[in-house]
Amino acid sequence: MGFSISNAALRLVSGAFILNSGINKLSLPEEHAAGLQDMAQRAVPQLGQLAPEQFGKYLSYSEIGLGALVLTPFIPSRLAGLALGAFSGGLVATYLKSPGMTEADGIRPTAAGTALAKDFWLAGIAVALLFHRKRAARNS
Repeated sequence: MGFSISNAALRLVSGAFILNSGINKLSLPEEHAAGLQDMAQRAVPQLGQLAPEQFGKYLSYSEIGLGALVLTPFIPSRLAGLALGAFSGGLVATYLKSPGMTEADGIRPTAAGTALAKDFWLAGIAVALLFHRKRAARNS
């Protein structure tokens, strides 16, 4: 499994960010949960079947779980990258499918979309974790 400073840095930054986000959502007001749910169901329509309070709790728990998984050093980086990739894929899909978040080209963020566009960096970190290759040890 080995230790990589570059992977540790990627995991620390993204894992701590997601863990903090999940903790902050533990006491999410119902109105805020309903707003997040409305955006999320554009990417995953089945999420609309949940009550807003349920959605808020599930989102909080999933972010806490994912943040902890990414931060846990004995979890293989590829597994952490796969989990982070699935999560960030949902976030990117939500950004791309939410009206008013992108410019006419469908990619560049509007002023309102900048906060959601940052989720692309999570997708980039996921790719880096998935495809990082260790250098072969030199035999001297």
